[in-house]
Amino acid sequence: MSKFDIKDGNLAEGGRRRIEWAEREMPVLRQIRERFAKERPFEGLRMSACLHVTTETANLMRTLQAGGADVVITASNPLSTQDDVAAALVNHYEIPTFAIKGEDNVTYYKHLHAALDHKPHITMDDGADLVSTLHKERTDLLANIMGGTEETTTGVIRLRAMAADKALKFPVIAVNDAQTKHLFDNRYGTGQSTIDGIVRATNVLLAGKNFVVAGYGWCGRGLANRARGMGANVIVTEIDPLPALEAVMDGFRVMPMSEAAKLGDFFCTVTGDLNVLDEHHFAVMKDGAIISNSGHFNVEINIPALEKLSSKVNKLVRPFVDQYVLKDGRSIYLLGEGRLINLASAEGHPASVMDMSFANQALSAEYMILHHKELEQKVYSVPENIDREIARLKLEAMGVKVDILSDEQVKYLNSWQEGT
Repeated sequence: MSKFDIKDGNLAEGGRRRIEWAEREMPVLRQIRERFAKERPFEGLRMSACLHVTTETANLMRTLQAGGADVVITASNPLSTQDDVAAALVNHYEIPTFAIKGEDNVTYYKHLHAALDHKPHITMDDGADLVSTLHKERTDLLANIMGGTEETTTGVIRLRAMAADKALKFPVIAVNDAQTKHLFDNRYGTGQSTIDGIVRATNVLLAGKNFVVAGYGWCGRGLANRARGMGANVIVTEIDPLPALEAVMDGFRVMPMSEAAKLGDFFCTVTGDLNVLDEHHFAVMKDGAIISNSGHFNVEINIPALEKLSSKVNKLVRPFVDQYVLKDGRSIYLLGEGRLINLASAEGHPASVMDMSFANQALSAEYMILHHKELEQKVYSVPENIDREIARLKLEAMGVKVDILSDEQVKYLNSWQEGT
């Protein structure tokens, strides 16, 4: 392919303005970029990133570039690209970009290969498609790789499966495991942006509706709380008794999906697994039920089964809304082709939470450069000192101060002699 593949270069100026707007809410990443510009930790290194091409991601790419990296980016989901941002990355920041919103699967994988043609020393992934393709189809490049980073839960699950099978050929840092990532990005970011995506796509009032959240991990917690904040009656489905118990204690109704399917007006899956909404669920849903997904891949909703039950499919009755007319006359509305609805019809997470997530990406990449020779071919958590430093910088940027232990308190906490 050429040095880039984007929808329209004329969109670049608008993308640049939005990138700069997002930067205002990303003070931690900005401080890291200033340090990187002085120290140039990635000088002479090639990096290939497979991430959602958003304004926040653009600021991460600028940070890596400031650190000396020769960076290329491709989309990690066919519907998550913001075309004006892709244009700005190419035309204003001279970062090769391979991403077009709505690209088909063939183009998506061509773009992955284009990013790998860069012969990276470091990979940066969101969903592990880049690493998976590298291991399956581009093994000739493995000798160059120092290590990688992974952004999301789904990708970490895939990478840990690779490591368990002894298939992973280089170390990867699970950025998703950082507390400054999953406690904030997954909970507050996914919660707000998913509701934003559903409302933008449908313009249907949530108050008074039954809103079913499949999965009560950090993303599910955030989504359930935001839906409740909009006045919805929230039902949670789970397979794990611990988060199910937590959801009950948080005041939500918990039941199997087979029961929730009969009650829901809105459904949103956030599990990372396949066929969470399946044929037997569609068979009992209300006429007019709205179904969506905010997990990484579009496998959480069994779309082929929905098609099998349907006599007709009306595409795009609204932008990002497809109507499936079932053989018994009921309609089920699928949002964003079952892909990440917070990025398909909205703009993804707010910049202030991505500030912490992408600070983790930047500092984890730096850590990998410094320590890759000491690391095994497995998945590592973000070092705790990096996590805490990001939290400190975020608080500082917010004007929030915390207490400092006195010498006496430190001594007490490190002793065992004193008791009651």
